[in-house]
Amino acid sequence: MEKFGKSQSMKRSEDVRFLTGHGRYIDDIAPDGALHGFLLRSPVAHATITSLDVEAAREAEGVALVLTVDDLLEAGMDIRMGGTVLTNRDGSKAAEPERPMLARGKLRHVGEPVALVVAETLQQARDAAELIELDYDDLPAHVEVCAGGETIHPEAPDNRAFDWGMGDEAATAEAFDKAARVVRLEVGDNRVIVNAMEGRGCYAEWDGARLHVAFNGQGVWGLKGELAEAMGLDPEAVRITNPDVGGGFGMKAASYPEYFVLAQAARVLGKPVRWISERTEGMLSDHAGRDLTTMAELAFDADHRILGYRIHTMCNLGAYNSGFGQPIQTLLFSKVLTGTYDIPTAYMRVEGFFTNTTQVDAYRGAGRPEAIYVIERVMDRAARELGLDPIELRKINFIKDFPYKTVTGETYDVGDFPRVLDHAILDADVAGFAARKDESAAQGKLRGLGLCFYIESILGDPAEDVRVEFTEDGGAVIYVGTQSNGQGHETVFAKFLSDHSGIPFDKIAFVQGDSDLIARGGGTGGSRSVTTQANVTLSCVRQMVEGFSAFLAEEMGVEAAEVRFDDERFRAEGSNLTPTMLEVAEMARAKGREDLLTWSARDQIEARSYPNGAHFAEVEIDLETGVTEVVKYTVVDDFGNLINPMLAEGQVHGGVAQGLGQALCERTVFDEDGQLLSASFMDYAMPRADDMPWVKFDVEPVPSTGNPMGMKGCGEAGTVGALAAVSNAMQDALWEKGVKQVDMPFTPMRVWSLLQGAPLAAE
Repeated sequence: MEKFGKSQSMKRSEDVRFLTGHGRYIDDIAPDGALHGFLLRSPVAHATITSLDVEAAREAEGVALVLTVDDLLEAGMDIRMGGTVLTNRDGSKAAEPERPMLARGKLRHVGEPVALVVAETLQQARDAAELIELDYDDLPAHVEVCAGGETIHPEAPDNRAFDWGMGDEAATAEAFDKAARVVRLEVGDNRVIVNAMEGRGCYAEWDGARLHVAFNGQGVWGLKGELAEAMGLDPEAVRITNPDVGGGFGMKAASYPEYFVLAQAARVLGKPVRWISERTEGMLSDHAGRDLTTMAELAFDADHRILGYRIHTMCNLGAYNSGFGQPIQTLLFSKVLTGTYDIPTAYMRVEGFFTNTTQVDAYRGAGRPEAIYVIERVMDRAARELGLDPIELRKINFIKDFPYKTVTGETYDVGDFPRVLDHAILDADVAGFAARKDESAAQGKLRGLGLCFYIESILGDPAEDVRVEFTEDGGAVIYVGTQSNGQGHETVFAKFLSDHSGIPFDKIAFVQGDSDLIARGGGTGGSRSVTTQANVTLSCVRQMVEGFSAFLAEEMGVEAAEVRFDDERFRAEGSNLTPTMLEVAEMARAKGREDLLTWSARDQIEARSYPNGAHFAEVEIDLETGVTEVVKYTVVDDFGNLINPMLAEGQVHGGVAQGLGQALCERTVFDEDGQLLSASFMDYAMPRADDMPWVKFDVEPVPSTGNPMGMKGCGEAGTVGALAAVSNAMQDALWEKGVKQVDMPFTPMRVWSLLQGAPLAAE
């Protein structure tokens, strides 16, 4: 058979169909004859609904159905979307306002869904929506991330969603009191829109007894349970599928109102109904990210060692508590509160506020970019104020002895941060930076060097499921509980099974995202997929080897314990039989042993893994125009052992591109009335090819002890490091010009204004 070495780079098999137009995306595979759904959305940020008349729309040409929240209630649906509710610092329960599937009584952000129109064509549905009479009394919008202002929810009269804290406040205050030096920095983290290549979408079918909803999400089981509960159905009467998904980034992990409303439309009509978001619609209704302002403080002793870390973050929650929203982000934020540094005391306080903006979600790396961004920015500032080299300050404070339990309860199993950083210093040619800086100066440009050393805490459900079936055509099918959003799972997990079972890669079919075919699964998020899915696949292979060995023992005339499997063939002393796993499966089929043809497993990784690494960015700034270019970028990561190094590098490149997009150009802007001013690609700047430098990538692996493969997740690592590396490079370049505070995005106008000493409002 064709045999690859383990952990070798291999091109993605799914790319053939993607690049030849054969991808199965949600809008490509909707059933023939499916009706089209169109959502009437709120045109204002805050108002009281005085009337909603949909009768003219119901009579319009081609219209099959119009649904409002009253129709959902009349049908007996539970219209409340799920939400995450924290416990406040004082022990009280944080605000838990109702988030209806369709607006009920009030409008709370531009783009909030109000009514669904279903018609034979999309244009007919659009035209009918124009006939809906939505009358409302405007209310003042609250868009400031602060307490007070017009009340959005009666459950939060001051618009404070939560006031949450973590850590030892008293011990941290004591550390600051005895510190030789305290360094403070306010850090802004700009709001960004996901803009996945494929917008959100779904279609729903009802056959009279069972509901099928296909949507482009990051897993199927969460929505399955929520739909069953909301619609009063037995879970077995609900099937959820995910086809190919063109980008998720956490934004597509949550459930959204459209999925529930379309499901009800299909149940009422007995016909399939489809919907796909348009770009501006997505910008208004998708969960966004970031939008944090943090005051970060570090306390140092006389030897420049950190005594304590204290942060106070204000975050924009948007109009509602999300099922996978900002409260979760704050929890994730806390998981890496101490980063890669030996910090004895820490305390964080996070205040979340409701505003009349689209709902915020913790995407693009959950909470890791935000946390690392803050601590790496304040570490860079500390180095400047303490008169130290930023690299040296980090090395002084690195965690050096493992396992290490952080003040927030994480236990880092392994790591060698100085070795990783030293590797990156060589790859980035830090020694040659001074000469490059002089070359830039000769051209009338500023040049800066920035470092970020990050650590991630791989999150999500530690358990996962897998099933392997041997087929009559002499192959096998692997059913997985994770869900690819473009990461290459089809190649990675089939190749992993091939490596450990000896089944040729081209004989393995891959199935994901179908709640009828896979009983359970954790979906994809938090870089959990590779560790959890590979772990349970190993468990399944062990079961297969054990079962096949017992079967072969009789055929070979030996004891089962004497049968060995070498990842390719079964062997036993004294027997000439050396069958492959596929050949054993055929032998079992011939003997009528159907019990040996399907294998299922569920397993849990023992502990989290902690990928870490160093990013060096170099920027060049044109003094006359403020135009900034990232001219050099270097990454050295500790991902532990890798299945496919090429795919890992590709994910790092993509993550860096995301980070550079936020750092250089992406910015979400609302006016004082809560209207989104950056609601199209004419107004919202995404990174382009010419914004990207060549990313030099290398690895310095320290295998994890938290799973038998020694792996560490890598999907979000590029973004985690990029934000702070570029920001610190900008601060380095501008410091000599007297600019002591820089915040993303570094658009030409913002940078030029900083250089001129002009207010940023000039933008």
